[in-house]
Amino acid sequence: MKQRTVLELRASFKSLGYVWPSFHIIGVRSSENRPNSFDDLIYVIDGEKVSCYPCTTDPGSYWLRNPMNIEGTAVLVPGQYIDTWAIGLHRGKYKALRQLREVSVYRDNDRDNIAEKGEIQRGLFGINIHRANEISSSVLVEKWSAGCQVMSSPNDFKEFLSKCISSKLPMFTYTLLEESYLESL
Repeated sequence: MKQRTVLELRASFKSLGYVWPSFHIIGVRSSENRPNSFDDLIYVIDGEKVSCYPCTTDPGSYWLRNPMNIEGTAVLVPGQYIDTWAIGLHRGKYKALRQLREVSVYRDNDRDNIAEKGEIQRGLFGINIHRANEISSSVLVEKWSAGCQVMSSPNDFKEFLSKCISSKLPMFTYTLLEESYLESL
């Protein structure tokens, strides 16, 4: 996936009517939608500084085939979620960004390997922003994401979290965009 510049990202926010905070996080969901792969990108915008990391914005194949929720696996709906995450513990184990306010998710319930749109629900679903493996980069998503936004590299995540902590913000805004939208601009 092509990495975007601050100007390209800012233009997409303007066209969508989104706010552009001085510090925020942006996810870009790949048009390829390769099952079980870290084929998406997550950006940290700090003023004019941009950092970019591989991630997944889609659930892994394990959870798509075995939903935790009877209505289907959560897939975060693209949009802007202002002040929705804060630093906290992911599953009580390590520091990550924890969902504290409602988000919208699609419920994918066809039990195949591809994250797809479905019925939309709004609520607190534990859609956190965290890492996969603690020791080395992960190649497959599998059980690392049941709907969370997950970075493949523990080193990238450590850098990402350090930037969030250094910002001294109590809450974080995350905006999920689709690559196809960025390509249409």
